[in-house]
Amino acid sequence: MNDLSRRWRRYTLTFVGMLAALTIAWQLWPTPTLNGAAHAALLCIPLLLPLNGIVRGNLYTYRWATLCVMPYFIVGVTEAIANPATRPWAAAMLLLALGLFGALLGFLRSSRDVRIQ
Repeated sequence: MNDLSRRWRRYTLTFVGMLAALTIAWQLWPTPTLNGAAHAALLCIPLLLPLNGIVRGNLYTYRWATLCVMPYFIVGVTEAIANPATRPWAAAMLLLALGLFGALLGFLRSSRDVRIQ
């Protein structure tokens, strides 16, 4: 793995952590409830599924992990349109989801094997 791939992997892990933290904070703000905690745990599942492969730098995991970003994008867009009270949270989720998607693609592009035949 080259230095550029390592940097993209760090970016990816950073975005995963920030998106998980934002999701948990959003669901538990302003008053933590059991329902909010269950909803936060449910929303974090798509981030936890590919985490082992992302840490190891598995290319196959990075490829299918791009699909795990979609729920966060959908929730962000839906809440930004439908719920004016949560627009700042939704905007942050959208930015982090797009950042994670970009970091996943950056890793894939930087680590692909270039073969001249």
